[in-house]
Amino acid sequence: MKKRISRRKILKMGAAAGAMAFVGGPLTSGLARAGENNGDDALPQVPRRILGKTGETIPILLMGGAMKLNTKFDPKLAEALRFGVDYIDAADCYNNGKCEHAVAGFMDNGNVDRKRLWITSKSDRHDPKGLEKTLDTSLEKMQTDYVDLYFMHALKNEAYINDDMKVMSEKLKKEKKTRFFGFSCHDGNVAALLNKAADVGWIDAIMFRYNFRQYGDKELNDAMDRCVKAGVGLIAMKTQGSAASFADTWKPYEETGKWTQHQAVLKAVWADTRISAAVSHMDTFEKLKQNIAAAVDKYDLGQAEWDSLRNYADATRSHSCDGCDHHCNPAVEGAVQIGATMRYLMYHDSYDEKQKAKELFARLPKEARRLDSYDFEPANRACPHGVNVAAHMRRASKVLNA
Repeated sequence: MKKRISRRKILKMGAAAGAMAFVGGPLTSGLARAGENNGDDALPQVPRRILGKTGETIPILLMGGAMKLNTKFDPKLAEALRFGVDYIDAADCYNNGKCEHAVAGFMDNGNVDRKRLWITSKSDRHDPKGLEKTLDTSLEKMQTDYVDLYFMHALKNEAYINDDMKVMSEKLKKEKKTRFFGFSCHDGNVAALLNKAADVGWIDAIMFRYNFRQYGDKELNDAMDRCVKAGVGLIAMKTQGSAASFADTWKPYEETGKWTQHQAVLKAVWADTRISAAVSHMDTFEKLKQNIAAAVDKYDLGQAEWDSLRNYADATRSHSCDGCDHHCNPAVEGAVQIGATMRYLMYHDSYDEKQKAKELFARLPKEARRLDSYDFEPANRACPHGVNVAAHMRRASKVLNA
């Protein structure tokens, strides 16, 4: 019989360590052994899966780095490692470039052996030379000789998956600057990018937008199947589909005491065995412990949980933006960037990262920020999911320009 570990037990196990981590102390001095268990049978480890043709195992729950991390020593990274979450998803641009400094500080001040961590980083530069330059800078900031996996970050144009980039990926591997190579993507052409990766054969892994609203998408599912057949490792991100907040639809379900809505969404992603792992934005100890509780519990979602997910997905479909602005953006006359604006609005509303959202929006061209100058009603008609683009753009104009 599968042994279920309660959320209460997980929270209790992590409470003392989390409290000490904020003030420094035993957790810091004992971190060199963290994640290895050392005979502590009371401390469960997050399960692991093989990442495609890399042959390497990674935890099914990954530590997202797109948040504020203490650059000297971040206790959340230490707490995650105690439960086997040894994968840090970094990028040169995260937290205004400070994320990679935090990785260096964690290894240095926590006395963590580099080989015990899986570090992924990314570059917004998609030209081979620019990407190589970014990686060199990232390695310097993280004070490491290599990363385990390097991504072209937020890839949109499949033309960058070309022979020149293949040559560069092989060069970086030969020089032992990265062990594996791939890309991340979260716009409307995710399926097309996955198909291209399956075709070319040299992409090791992809991190892509995947959540419970997309389970019935035949095009995406076919592309995922092709990637698995080609040995491309698949990592899910933006799993909460949180352009819309979780509404009252969930309250009766939550009262059963099984899972929070956020835990249920993660468990639904992990139920797909094509997915090696899900990266999560765990910016508080509470989120970290809740997600670990869901990961280490061996029980699958029951029919009631799946029904709740499907009902919620149906009820909120028109509130969730899939980033497929190739439908809505051309319908508006002008230099707008609807997909990017919707993503920044999500950071503002759902992630409570208001300052980050405003800073990213401010980097868009001036014409793209003049949202009051455009008629977005044609975009409403073009959206295949019935999203009220005009209303979201009106709100973005108010909160992101503030």
